[in-house]
Amino acid sequence: MPIPGTPSRAELVDHLVRTRIAGDVATPRENNLSHYRKLANADRHYWFGLELGDRWSDEQDVLAVMAERAGVNDDPEYRYGQDTIDPELTVAGLERLAGRLRKAADGQQRVLFATGHPGGLLDVHRATAAALRAAGCEIVVIPEGLATEEGYVMQFADVAVLEHGATLWHTHSGEPMKAILTAMEREGRPLPDLVVADHGWAGYAGQHGVDSVGYADSNDPALFLAEAEGTVQVTVPLDDHVVSPRHYDPMTAYLLAEAGLS
Repeated sequence: MPIPGTPSRAELVDHLVRTRIAGDVATPRENNLSHYRKLANADRHYWFGLELGDRWSDEQDVLAVMAERAGVNDDPEYRYGQDTIDPELTVAGLERLAGRLRKAADGQQRVLFATGHPGGLLDVHRATAAALRAAGCEIVVIPEGLATEEGYVMQFADVAVLEHGATLWHTHSGEPMKAILTAMEREGRPLPDLVVADHGWAGYAGQHGVDSVGYADSNDPALFLAEAEGTVQVTVPLDDHVVSPRHYDPMTAYLLAEAGLS
């Protein structure tokens, strides 16, 4: 079960491993490598709203970045079986993210939250938004009436999501974020100072020139490549849909404490 309160760094590392947010994660090696290959082969579904050009056309280069930034096995001959996320890299990512949240709070910035993984990360984003609002930030309210080919772009609990058939929708697409930022520009509204998100929501925001930070799984390499190139400021490696969303609570508590927001 999740540990109560705000964990120490060591306690959080242990918790991440026990709940498989990091350590031996559920995503198998063959799935990771398949996604790295598809990104390298220019399958835009795996580009997460980014424009990667031909810079990552070698899947071994993608694997090398994922080994460095997420902690997957770096052996290109290891093709099947268990793969990993290094919990130390997860915590280090949270600490970098906390620094950017602290900057947002100090400057009372405009912050937009969004998730393509509402079944796992919606409450992480909601709690972070609440803490930043309490610190004086403006939590961006998205324009109404937005839609993509996948569904409607909505906002629940301060977090932008995709809604399809009265259900919150899992999406990798950058199109929902594109719809938001384009509508804001059309209405003459200032863009966010910071986007806190995941999947294509984070990728497209960074590509559009907005400060962007987010979370990504070991089979979703695009945001890690974007951080390596400087398009996205922070990418935190984690399993983005473990068996209970409550398992993320200690992680969120640690993040907010590190940011001085709790």
